Amino acid sequence: MNTVHVSASGSYDIVIGQGLLPSIGERMKAFDKVKKIALVSDDNVYPLYGETVKAAMEAAGFEVSVFVFPHGEHSKCLKTYGELLEFMDEKHLSRSDMIAALGGGVTGDLAGFAAATYQRGIRFVQIPTSLLAMVDSSVGGKTAVDLAHSKNQVGAFWQPSLVLIDTDVLATLPDAEYRCGCSEIIKYGVLGNRTLFDECLKTPIKDQAEHIITVCVSMKRDTVEQDEFDRGERMKLNLGHTLGHVAEALSDFQTLHGQAVSMGMAAITRIAVKQGICSEETLNELLNILRVYELPTEMPYTADQMVDIMLTDKKVAGGTLRVILPEEIGVCRIDSVPAADLKNWLISGGIHE
Repeated sequence: MNTVHVSASGSYDIVIGQGLLPSIGERMKAFDKVKKIALVSDDNVYPLYGETVKAAMEAAGFEVSVFVFPHGEHSKCLKTYGELLEFMDEKHLSRSDMIAALGGGVTGDLAGFAAATYQRGIRFVQIPTSLLAMVDSSVGGKTAVDLAHSKNQVGAFWQPSLVLIDTDVLATLPDAEYRCGCSEIIKYGVLGNRTLFDECLKTPIKDQAEHIITVCVSMKRDTVEQDEFDRGERMKLNLGHTLGHVAEALSDFQTLHGQAVSMGMAAITRIAVKQGICSEETLNELLNILRVYELPTEMPYTADQMVDIMLTDKKVAGGTLRVILPEEIGVCRIDSVPAADLKNWLISGGIHE
């Protein structure tokens, strides 16, 4: 078992290991005055692990109310968010009570945003069940829901009180979701860890899950502690995400997040090559590892389709879009593209007009 401590606006531990779910109730007893817990999960995850978690919490003396919503990105919306708030109010949760998010990134984002806003903020625990959520979205305090045409447009920074990562749950993770997590892990390697990148080529990620997760959350911890509110260095964590979010939206969220990030990393690296920022060798290394993990490397949309959505991105400020460009494996930089130049910028990287 490994523990990574985060010191941000709220301090908390990320606990990583096997067989941890039954310990969640005892671990939550460390938080003062908690009597009630709203356990939030989706209809895919709850049948697998919900009763185990609920029983562990009840055995520790908590009153547990369960909110289960339909799985998928479409549920990460204002409607479901409102339903969750009404549920918490009906169950009479107070400011001293807690929310527990059991699931992937959608569940964590939704429950975290409800925690950030219910009665002006209550504590919450992340119990991620997807590899992607374990290495990325469960850590760092970004919470949000989507609007009709834009992802993560309504949200708040709200740090969890505990992140419990039980690697045993990866045994039931669908293959496509596993590969989505691999995409985010590859992102961390490209961003700032050549050793991690090479380890993922040498040994399958699933065969070294606890080690890889610990490395990734430690990297994210370091970034969050340096730039919690995403004004500088933390922006680099968006490598592949600016174009990836466009791919998700244009597919009506049929393209999974990790698949879209893979497309986005490949596209942005092609653009970096055309601009002379990185070498063809770097691009080929990236494309190779993405293909090893059977992740997509082509952006199936035109520049015209993509520009309109890109202009709604939160990273657009002062008429420019902030983008993350790789210089080599393990080194990336933040750059800006004038909004008026976005179409030509995309075309320069091989995206069709």
